[in-house]
Amino acid sequence: MSTTTVAKPQAKKPGKGRRMSLPVLLLVIAGVLVLTSVVRLITGADGITSTGQMSTALRLAVPIGLAGLGGLWAERAGVVNIGLEGMMILGTWFGAWAGYQWGPWTGVVFGIVGGALGAVLHAIATVTFNVNHIVSGVAINILALGTTRYLSKFTFEGAPQGSSKQSPPIDSLGTFDVPGLSSWLDTLNEKHWFLISDVAGLVGGLITDLSPLTVVAVALVPVTWWVLWRTAFGLRLRSCGENPVAAESLGVNVYKYKYIAVIISGGFAGLGGAFLSIVASNVYLDGQTAGRGYIGLAAMIFGNWMPGGLALGAGLFGYTDSLNLRGGTTNVHALILLLAILLVFGAAYLAWKKKFVPAVVTALVSALMFVWYVGTDEVPRQVVTAAPYVVTLLVLSLSAQSLRMPKADGMPYRKGQGK
Repeated sequence: MSTTTVAKPQAKKPGKGRRMSLPVLLLVIAGVLVLTSVVRLITGADGITSTGQMSTALRLAVPIGLAGLGGLWAERAGVVNIGLEGMMILGTWFGAWAGYQWGPWTGVVFGIVGGALGAVLHAIATVTFNVNHIVSGVAINILALGTTRYLSKFTFEGAPQGSSKQSPPIDSLGTFDVPGLSSWLDTLNEKHWFLISDVAGLVGGLITDLSPLTVVAVALVPVTWWVLWRTAFGLRLRSCGENPVAAESLGVNVYKYKYIAVIISGGFAGLGGAFLSIVASNVYLDGQTAGRGYIGLAAMIFGNWMPGGLALGAGLFGYTDSLNLRGGTTNVHALILLLAILLVFGAAYLAWKKKFVPAVVTALVSALMFVWYVGTDEVPRQVVTAAPYVVTLLVLSLSAQSLRMPKADGMPYRKGQGK
């Protein structure tokens, strides 16, 4: 392989691989906030931007985001990690098991270790033995579920306030607010002013009733970006996911970097699991992850394998999940109107791009949403419960055309195969 071949950039296909610039992204976010405020005033559903709603959304977004970060690390090194759900399950169990005996912070550490153990199995199967990544990930999920259920029977069943499906209570890590600012923003949010109160609710939710582990989780997003895109280590790791043969020719130990990436991936997923059993609730429960590992993977894909986009995706899924806990039916009914308006803008954008068939389909869906909103006063509870999963499918289907995964993601690799 010549130097010219390696260095020559590939021509981009029109409309592919373009990333939204930061100013445009901020403008879009500002536009959505304005529309949300308008919808809130029209419908009277003040809860959709309340401080409590946003605080709950953040708490629910954290485990999804951590699972997504885990998927990001693995897939940037070329390993598809469908086993995130199983690694989260291991994190919830190990975190609760150690947490109720030796304290919550010890539980956090053991949760990370539990997820990493599942990742080691996945790395051995996929990197060393070239087992299909999807098959290995599904096997990890099944194994983790069965293992934790088996361990719970003789670990938690005889413990005080424990059972075969629940651990004893775990001490809290505690929560905190930003002094002065949190209460001021909450007061501003309760005024229900146009836009100002909505921004206050959004910002206030991010700094109210915070767990120390939430702060750590949020900080891991920029840390991941810096490590993967601003260090030599990150460059080598990403090269394993783009072109492992070329990386090997430049002296990169591809096996080592894939192992490191997958183990870090499992550690992040395990941390997300520990968050569920220690912070989100104070006990381990059978089935506690409820598919959040898969939703985290969807958030990673929505974010186009980038930490910032992943964080936005996790926030979106966390918000829809929070509708189950705080005034769900009323708020979702109001959000139907918001979605209908957004689809109008989407149809106009597609028409401007001369994509007339998608524009017509989007306009028809928007019209149906308007009819649904006008013809009902609230939505069935089942719709609220299914909202996170429906949003996951919609987001993936709508963003599929602009995604760009690492080129060697999921592809088998053998040392020396380029010779």
